[in-house]
Amino acid sequence: MPKIKVAFFAEILIEDFDGASRTMFQLIRRIPTDQFEFLFIAGMGPKDIFGFECVLLPNVTIPINRTYKMAVPQLAKRRLRTKLAAFKPDIVHIATPSMLGEYALKYGNEQHLPIISIYHTHFISYIDYYLRKLPFLIKPVKKQIEKGQKRFYNQVDLIYVPAESIAADMQTIGIEGARMKIWKRGMDTELFSPAKRDAALMERITGNQLPTVIFASRFVWEKNLETLIRIYQLAQNKRLACNFLMVGDGVARADCEATMPGAIFYGNVDHQQLSVLYASSDLFLFPSISESYGNVVLEAMASGLPCVLADGGGSRDFVEQGVTGFKCPPDDAAVYVEKIQLLLNDASLRQQFSESGRQYSLGFDWQQLADTYFADLKRLVART
Repeated sequence: MPKIKVAFFAEILIEDFDGASRTMFQLIRRIPTDQFEFLFIAGMGPKDIFGFECVLLPNVTIPINRTYKMAVPQLAKRRLRTKLAAFKPDIVHIATPSMLGEYALKYGNEQHLPIISIYHTHFISYIDYYLRKLPFLIKPVKKQIEKGQKRFYNQVDLIYVPAESIAADMQTIGIEGARMKIWKRGMDTELFSPAKRDAALMERITGNQLPTVIFASRFVWEKNLETLIRIYQLAQNKRLACNFLMVGDGVARADCEATMPGAIFYGNVDHQQLSVLYASSDLFLFPSISESYGNVVLEAMASGLPCVLADGGGSRDFVEQGVTGFKCPPDDAAVYVEKIQLLLNDASLRQQFSESGRQYSLGFDWQQLADTYFADLKRLVART
């Protein structure tokens, strides 16, 4: 039986670059090579991914977030056409509705191929931040993005959506619900586990035995870092007896360090190191509302951490209020601090949240999700 050929278009294919990349590589690592052949097309990545060719395209830096680059397929149209013609894909996978995504969408439609996409990033949630100094533009820009996303995703045969709340948002702007499938993401609950706790390591990092509040993410302003800073400053004013451990890097890190002078900025770490830092902390803080999913929240829960997070974005779907954590009004620093203080002062409540969150995380299995993905590829190809 011939292998199914998948043309896989993604801006960035670097495994630990961000949550979207980690999600894609969970699938890529599980490709049944006896049944599927992949051709990767990307703006950033290696030339070979587990034995499959990766065609790298010219790219440009995104001005509002200089850690990201966007592929420009129009600058390599002839090379791209030649590669695709030789490969002869049976199905197209699109990561993002970008210039590359638009190219892939047009190509798939012209060739009458089925198209699948994973909804990785809730772009609409970024607008309030990026246009906060031009508030009169927020509404018209959102309308334009909504119009573009509606047009784009209503041409995709199957859209994997990570959370019910995100699916509801997408349907509100006119994306057809029949095209969507809830596909939540998985978790390595052996890697992220309370068993990784290392109190001695945390004491070396902090220089004390106080409880530690950890934040882990890219340091980019759309992660609601302004609220994070206010939470820290209010906690300092209230003299909360705890450490604040900031894990990650990004364009806003220097500004955060300047405004959070007593916090510990640890920089980027790999997943092995991160799992130990989570398990060795006492509470996870996450005010971002721009997540379509929020891998870090589930990682923290798997590590046994009570979570205090924003009641917004896909992350909120993980937390049952008062059972596995606390959800707070996204920009109200006082509420976050109140919940942090409550948890720091109540060891039994921390333990309850820890056990409930860990149990919840055990229900997320990457292999099962990968099996669903590859079965859907077969189904979509067979339908054509």
